[in-house]
Amino acid sequence: MFRLISYVLLAYFVYSVWRLVRILKRGPGARRPRPDPRPGVMVQDETCHLYLPKSDALREVVGGKEFFFCSKECRKAFLESRKRD
Repeated sequence: MFRLISYVLLAYFVYSVWRLVRILKRGPGARRPRPDPRPGVMVQDETCHLYLPKSDALREVVGGKEFFFCSKECRKAFLESRKRD
């Protein structure tokens, strides 16, 4: 039993030294890059008020202002309503 505990402690010590050497090899200030917690910016469809990622939205610029849409149908309905106004 004493031998088993000794092996476990020795393995833990070797692992700790190995981790320390890896950290020191990276150098000061070197860190692992963290993933961006925000996968994307959300925008609201002007017609149906659905929120969706900006990267997936259809974009239309009207009068210098940018509008976002979830589908071609919503974009078409918005543009038609703007023509009537």
